[in-house]
Amino acid sequence: MQNTKLLLTSFTFVGLLALAGCSFPGVYKIDIQQGNVVTQDMIDQLRPGMTRRQVRFIMGNPLLTDTFHADRWDYLYSIQPGGGERQQERVSVIFNGNDQLTSLSGDFKPGVSRDEALLGKDTGTTTPAPAQNEEKPKSEVPAKPGSLLDEIQKGVDGVQTVPVPTPEPLDASPQ
Repeated sequence: MQNTKLLLTSFTFVGLLALAGCSFPGVYKIDIQQGNVVTQDMIDQLRPGMTRRQVRFIMGNPLLTDTFHADRWDYLYSIQPGGGERQQERVSVIFNGNDQLTSLSGDFKPGVSRDEALLGKDTGTTTPAPAQNEEKPKSEVPAKPGSLLDEIQKGVDGVQTVPVPTPEPLDASPQ
């Protein structure tokens, strides 16, 4: 009787430890990514009238090609960060009968890319007025004789082209 009690207690203790290990804080859980990674820069490169081949070059192969809608490609991407909530993005690219891009829909819209927004380049039609006190670019001044720039320029100017040797064909006669 005592052995049975000890055995039952030990199995219960081992079972509780195993269950506690499953949800123990600090256990690393991997990020789960699925589908095509689509960025705003990819969407900004798309233009109406592009062929399927050009779109495939920019976006990659579509995740879904529907047999009932042959003129539509779907790009899906989902990520679930280690135990967090799943996030999903979707983009549909639609072609006309001539296999040219006509429209796209989904979570991304054409606009200013993140790179252009960070660099301050605007793709809009408005152009800023020139500043009054803006310095004009200086014309290129030749290097002073004997200076480092002069030596570099002489080295660049003195480079001679060397033809690339062509290999002789192998002897194809059987011996």
